[in-house]
Amino acid sequence: MTGSDVPPSFRLAYVPGVTPTKWVRIWNERLPDVPLTLVGVSAAEAFDTLRGSGADAGFVRLPVDRADLSAIPLYTETTVVVIPKDHLVAAVEEVSTADLADEIVLHPLDDVLGWETLPGRPAFERPATTADAIELVAAGIGVLVVPQSLARLHHRKDLTYRTVTDAPESRIALSWPEERTTDLVEEFIGIVRGRTVNSTRGRPPTPPQPKQRKAGAAKSGAGKSSGAGKQGAGRTGGKPGGAAGKPTGKTSGKNSRGGSAAPKRGKPRRRP
Repeated sequence: MTGSDVPPSFRLAYVPGVTPTKWVRIWNERLPDVPLTLVGVSAAEAFDTLRGSGADAGFVRLPVDRADLSAIPLYTETTVVVIPKDHLVAAVEEVSTADLADEIVLHPLDDVLGWETLPGRPAFERPATTADAIELVAAGIGVLVVPQSLARLHHRKDLTYRTVTDAPESRIALSWPEERTTDLVEEFIGIVRGRTVNSTRGRPPTPPQPKQRKAGAAKSGAGKSSGAGKQGAGRTGGKPGGAAGKPTGKTSGKNSRGGSAAPKRGKPRRRP
């Protein structure tokens, strides 16, 4: 099978915390013949996946290196602190980083917030992943500050979270290799940006349709045809020797020589 024979497909990468369900549903409705494959990647792996052709586009966390990748910022996430349900912080709606000064704040190796100065007290060692840090919070070893989507992703019944008002925030963007801005990438960009199915941006232009005859011209042509028919009928009826001038074949009581017409002959009578 040659490259031109391979049916089109679209691969979409996404980092933990992003839920692409809505966009995938719209894609499947609009392009049912082009399968979309989801590729789950870590935040650190996302850009190498795009550069290495592992995905056509992806939902990533900013910042993005614009030297070779294009990006459209989509939304900013709320930052929260994950705590046990019986923790003192659970009694309030929101906190600041200063309120966490006495807490052991876990800082996993896959942290996505990019802290300049970590709040609270550092743990003895950094957890390898956010999932590992969640387990440590459940064990009462410390608290964890993450984007709200990650707190929901790793939800546990014994844990809760509260907004941190002055913590760094994470921003989600749609990114793709600039040199591979294909028609399918443009199509997905339109879906993410909320373009309607009738939008022409990113689609090949619709070929011009043949112009329809104006209604007035059609009526005028019909009137001329009708008038011509009437005029022809009048000429035929008034022409000498035409159908109207021919004899009907009925006799007028006289024969063609001017005499009376001969009586009709009946059956002979029998003699008595």
